[in-house]
Amino acid sequence: MTPVKTVFLSGLLLSLAPGVVLGQPIEKKGTTPYVTHFIFRPLMNIDIAGLGTATSLEAVGTTQNMKGEKMFDKMSAQCTALSIASGDKKYIDGACVLADADGDKIFSTFDTRDLDKSQPEMGCGTHVITGGSGKYKGITGREPFACLAMPVLAGPGGYTAMDIPHNTVWEIK
Repeated sequence: MTPVKTVFLSGLLLSLAPGVVLGQPIEKKGTTPYVTHFIFRPLMNIDIAGLGTATSLEAVGTTQNMKGEKMFDKMSAQCTALSIASGDKKYIDGACVLADADGDKIFSTFDTRDLDKSQPEMGCGTHVITGGSGKYKGITGREPFACLAMPVLAGPGGYTAMDIPHNTVWEIK
C-alpha cells in the first residue's frame, strides 16, 4: 500500500470511529444507578453451635447501568466478604473490585451496618469507593445498596445468587 493510501485510510478510520480509536472521555463526577448480578460461593465456614457462625465468601458477577450509560456498565465484579452471625449480630463486611473491558479498575469496601437513612430502599449497606486505576484513578464515592435474593441455585456447594442495586455518587479528582 502506498504511503498516500495509508494516510488516507488512517484518516478515514479516525473520522468514522473516533470513540474506538481515540477513546471516549468519561465524566469526572456523577450519580449512577447500577445493578451487580452476583453469584456467591462460600469458601470457609466456622460454626460454633449456640455461639455463632463466620463464613468467608467470594462473589463474582457483572454490572448493568440502569440508565444505559457507560459508567459502571458491563464491568466484571469480584468481591471477598466475611459474613458474621452471632446472637443478634448479623452483618457482612468486605471489599470489591470492578474491572472494565480496558482492564481499568474501581476498588471499594462495604459494610452492611452502614445504612443511608435517606434511601430506605437501599437498606442493605453501603460501598465506599476508595480508588481506581487507569481512567478511574482518583475516584471516590459512596454507594448505598439493596440486596435482592434470587432463586436457590441448582447443584452442590452452597452457592447463592443475588442482585445488588446501587445508587452511586462518585467523583474523579
